[in-house]
Amino acid sequence: MSDFPACPQCQSEFTYSDGTMMICPDCAHEWNPTEETADAPTGLVVKDANGNILADGDSITVIKDLKVKGSSLVIKVGMKAKNIRLIEGDHNIDCKLDGIGAMQLKSEFVKKI
Repeated sequence: MSDFPACPQCQSEFTYSDGTMMICPDCAHEWNPTEETADAPTGLVVKDANGNILADGDSITVIKDLKVKGSSLVIKVGMKAKNIRLIEGDHNIDCKLDGIGAMQLKSEFVKKI
């Protein structure tokens, strides 16, 4: 068994060393283990279209008509979502919209209520 640390991104145990860098073959994440321990983890910061910082549990409203990919549904301007959840990725808001259901939205198309 190897003494290499698990990947901080996907927790894979199949990491290997390449000089001073550690590499994860599963997710292709590269990191320097000496710098990783010195850095304090920063929280996820998500801002709405107006630059307001969003947090879990906030209420938002949509500021632009959005087509739902793979469907004929359209999310109209002014549609509200309560109790949002912030997630990592391109679509960084997870919420439920009335009449549509669970949806992931980009923060650039919403504003905080």
